[in-house]
Amino acid sequence: MTKFFQALLTGVFFTFILDFFLFLGIKINYIDFYNIDLYYNILFADHQNIYIYTICSILIGYIMIYIDNNKISTIVLAILFVTVSLSLIKPIGKSIGESLLMTKNITLQDTKHTYIGDIYYDGRKNITFYDHELKKVIILDKKRLIKNK
Repeated sequence: MTKFFQALLTGVFFTFILDFFLFLGIKINYIDFYNIDLYYNILFADHQNIYIYTICSILIGYIMIYIDNNKISTIVLAILFVTVSLSLIKPIGKSIGESLLMTKNITLQDTKHTYIGDIYYDGRKNITFYDHELKKVIILDKKRLIKNK
């Protein structure tokens, strides 16, 4: 039982490190590129998928603790780290951010206006939106938007 908890905690720790670098690349190459006012901690906390995180933690913990071949463990972790670190490269980090956070060609409405464009970031209170008609980035308050049924 102790080996199980050691594997689980080791997996959680290393998965956290991998997540850190993934979201750091998104923050640097996507969030900062579009000048979105957002702290790293909010990005990291709001976009965690607990199921993926749990599965990765269990798999990494199993690889590190239960597999007795250190070469295999080291190779697998090195490949994971290099893969996640690719988000620190500008075009790769930007495309990862776009695939996770951007919604293209969407229509939003409030009581006075209809906005057609791309959602750059859907935050807790505001939406960072690129309006195709205005050809600029605007911030929309979520409370003022009309929900489509």
